[in-house]
Amino acid sequence: MDTLLSERFAQELDGVLSCYDRVVITGNLHPLCYAQGMTRYLYQKGIRIFDYAKFAEPFRERIRENAEKLAEKNEIKIEFIRKKDFRKEARIQEILKARGELPGLVHIFGAMESCNSYRPWHDKSTGKTYLKSDSSKCMTYYFYFVDEQLGLCYLRVPTWCPFRLQFYFNGHAWLASKLRAKSIQFEMVDNAFAHIADYTVANQLSDELDVESLHHRLDAFTKLYCPVVAELELAYQWSIMQAEYATDLVFKSQKTLQAFYPPLLETLTHAVKPADIATFLGRKLSGNYQGEMGNRFNKRWLGTRIKHQMGPVSIKMYDKFSFILRIETTVNNVSFFKHYRQVQHRDGTATTKWAPMKKTIYSLPALQEVLSAANQRYLKLISSIATPEVGVQKLQHLAETKTENNHRYKGFNLFSEEDTCLFRALSQGEFAISGFTNKQLRQYFTKKSANQITRLINRLRAHGIIKKVGKCYKYYLTELGRHWTTMTLKLREVVIIPALAQPATLHA
Repeated sequence: MDTLLSERFAQELDGVLSCYDRVVITGNLHPLCYAQGMTRYLYQKGIRIFDYAKFAEPFRERIRENAEKLAEKNEIKIEFIRKKDFRKEARIQEILKARGELPGLVHIFGAMESCNSYRPWHDKSTGKTYLKSDSSKCMTYYFYFVDEQLGLCYLRVPTWCPFRLQFYFNGHAWLASKLRAKSIQFEMVDNAFAHIADYTVANQLSDELDVESLHHRLDAFTKLYCPVVAELELAYQWSIMQAEYATDLVFKSQKTLQAFYPPLLETLTHAVKPADIATFLGRKLSGNYQGEMGNRFNKRWLGTRIKHQMGPVSIKMYDKFSFILRIETTVNNVSFFKHYRQVQHRDGTATTKWAPMKKTIYSLPALQEVLSAANQRYLKLISSIATPEVGVQKLQHLAETKTENNHRYKGFNLFSEEDTCLFRALSQGEFAISGFTNKQLRQYFTKKSANQITRLINRLRAHGIIKKVGKCYKYYLTELGRHWTTMTLKLREVVIIPALAQPATLHA
């Protein structure tokens, strides 16, 4: 098995850390968050549908008064934003430099922004009166505060019903509070760890996000900054709007990373195809896929970045501050991913099967596993590209004939188009997640019979590329197999074929 960058540069690394980075959560007040629910709520309270605005106005004033009281209590002046290019984060950093990062309210912004709303409607044909979804603008407050567990956060509170909230925290800041509690020394630069005394414990703590505790804190923040929730006698339901999960290789010096990073970046810009992006994310790229997809390269003050995107999910790599190699997967719609979970049916029954991930915050642990796996697949790819000389040596082992139960199974030839097609099929994202059967593999080799595919499967098993799970006829790539399918294709496309395509040099 080839050496990962984290293993090859073990002596030059301060450590490796995987952790949630940016997490944005939305709070919806049920049943007010959709038109039918809001309509039903007004009817239950005996309020006329055309009095919706009259019903909502007193709550707007209560949120405004609460913001002013909090500002006065904390000796803060509410800052109203009137410029489109105003950067709230930069202003908060200025305040923190002077204030320090002690827990408590840091600042309050106010801005006129778009918000969800409703408009009364009377249908003459049915004689029914109800609310329709609409959008408008209202005063929106941003409460920035330092929480003792979550670090710097903000809660966005619109002043108009249905009061859809938005909450932000950073997983690295949350982890920092856990490290302090364990008396583990660390150094941070922006939202990254430049050094941790014990990376093993840090990674263990990163895997222990307590969603129940997070839920309780969200409810507490709501009562403090959006007091109308108590008057309405309703509770918020919290959903994942956006999540980023980062894997950082922290190098001891910039020189080590910069020695191989520029050529690696150049290779990835040309080598990564749409099907590869789908594989990183554990998906199959079908012919009718209509979403946005592709690679993007740019330079920022944080470092030089390459970004691969598939619909609502992207995977990025950049050299943060020139000494941290960060791989980061970002998802804007968690239902893009599937995982094995219990599904409740309308008839009251339940089955356990592969299904789209739920958006609730209670999916954060499952989402962490999926995003971490995407980062690891990408790390394996860049490791095979950054260390091609090691990969070429491994090809010899793959090409050798194997004997098992008195049967000889020939090796694989990456110059053979048939073997290359086989490895492309095995690298499909859907196979990496849920395995494959004889029938599924036969879809990629329509000219082969079931018996021929069986012999092909036996050949793959003999070489340790796939394994059979349990008593079912389903096969999964082994760790070695996942590594080889990625490495061999990229060596062929990125190293061997381009090298052979170069014009020969004539020597006298």
